[in-house]
Formats: sequence, C-alpha cells, structure tokens
Amino acid sequence: MIQIKDLSHSFGKNVVLEDVNMEAKDASILGLVGINGAGKSTLLRLISGVYVPQKGTVTYDDKSPLEAETRRDIFLLPDDPYYTNSTTCNELFSMYKNFYPDINRETFVEITNHFRLPKNKPIKSFSKGMRRQVFVALAFAVSPKYLLLDEAFDGLDPLARMMFKEKLKELIKEKGSTVIISSHALKELEDFCDSYVMIDSKHIMSSGSMLEKSMDLCKFQMAFTKEINEMTFSSLPVKSLKIVGRFATIVLEGDEYDMRAKLEALSPAVIDRLEVNFEEAFIGDIDKRIRGGEING
Repeated sequence: MIQIKDLSHSFGKNVVLEDVNMEAKDASILGLVGINGAGKSTLLRLISGVYVPQKGTVTYDDKSPLEAETRRDIFLLPDDPYYTNSTTCNELFSMYKNFYPDINRETFVEITNHFRLPKNKPIKSFSKGMRRQVFVALAFAVSPKYLLLDEAFDGLDPLARMMFKEKLKELIKEKGSTVIISSHALKELEDFCDSYVMIDSKHIMSSGSMLEKSMDLCKFQMAFTKEINEMTFSSLPVKSLKIVGRFATIVLEGDEYDMRAKLEALSPAVIDRLEVNFEEAFIGDIDKRIRGGEING
C-alpha cells in the first residue's frame, strides 16, 4: 500500500500541493484526475521519490521511496520521459537494466514488436505516440510492484490503449501491483480504475470508489413548452446543465427518484433518464467550483 500523509510542496512562493492525504491499496488501480496545473505531475514525482517532500510523508508499506530497496520496486512513467537525442530502443533498455536488473527483455521485445517499433533508430525520430509506446513497453518489462503513470494514454491509439489496459490487469493479477494513473482521458479511467482521487487548487477535492461516484448522480433530458433558463433549475443540486432552446440536459446529485419528482414538478412535456459517467461527475465538480469562484484565472 502507498500512503501519503499531510503532503505539501512549493516551488518558490508557488504552493502546488497542501496537506494532501491519500492511499493506494495493493492490487488496485487508482485514477488521479484534475485540470491542467492541478498538481498531478508534482504529486506523482513526490510519490515516486523524484522530489523530496518539503512537508509530510510518502511510504510504501511503511518504507520510504528514498530507500534503495524500495526504489527498485517503483517505476514512474512521466509525461515527458528522458532520453538523449541518439538513444535507440535497445540502448534505452540497456540503460534501464542498470536500474532494474530483473527487467524482462522478452516482454520488452514482445511489446515493441507488437507496436512495430524500430529497435535501432533514435527514439527522437519517433512520433509522440511511438515514443510513449517505448516507455509503456519498458514499464511492463520492469513489472514493478508500484507503477506510477502520468498521462498514460496520451498519444496512444485505441488499439494501443486496449493492449495497455489488458497488460495492467495482468500485472495486478500476477504481482498484486499498486497502480496510480493520471489522465485527462477520463472516459478511459472509469471502466478499469477501482478508485479515484480528484485534485484541484492544491488540495484533494474528492476521493472514493469510481463506481460510487457515478452512482451518486442522475442525468435527465427534458423538453418544455415554455421558455427556460438556468434559474428554472436553481433550486436543484445541479452538477451540470446544458440548455438549447426549450431542451435541457441536466446532471443532478441525489436519489434518482427524488430528483425525477422535482423535475416533473417543473412540468416538462417530456423527461427521459440518461446514463451518467465519471467524466460528467468530474466536469460537474469543476464547473461548480468555477461558478463559486473557487478557481481563479
């Protein structure tokens, strides 16, 4: 288990994270979500030991990530992984073998072959998606106990994403690994993450079960014979609202039957229930805070 307690970090006078508390359980995938600049990348670097916390602690089964023994069990795939201008796939593998002696060459070759990646061409000449695929292959070749992935889906095509998810499931099944993954592609996270942490404005905004987060919400589409605007729904716990003419699509927080009754009291000509997803829950939370003036700039 990874435990983070009272974690704070600043760059000069810019406070990026403040009093962050969270945990990621064994044999599970935790989705880390937040808008650009929320502090996700900084948090992953702190968790991995790349940055040393200025305040608070990060522990892996009660051990520090700064201990050599623990570091061998951690693999961080950052949004901008390092390599030199001339580094090839084979050279990169050899470099990582110095840090991870048990890295599996067969796995690396299997995945790079699957992606049809040239082994002896400079990685710099690859497309963004191909570069990402190289480091995904490294991550699974290392097969770490703790896998930290920053914007893991960025640049991956649909087939690569599917393979990536299957490999993650295999890693957890075979090694009981703990995975923390950040992504802007929220729809990609909701179908395979066990839990989530939503970070914004230096703090954790919410956390919990991915499934339960979506279940707390209900979504409806309505048509009215009268004119409507945002004030029409002002008495309701609105997470998101879209109005086009006399049609409205609304996401509400609360019991589905109670919310439907309150909407029917507004006398819509038609009302239909729609499926709600985690992305809508996230966008609703952010939108609510923006409207409340909690996010500046």
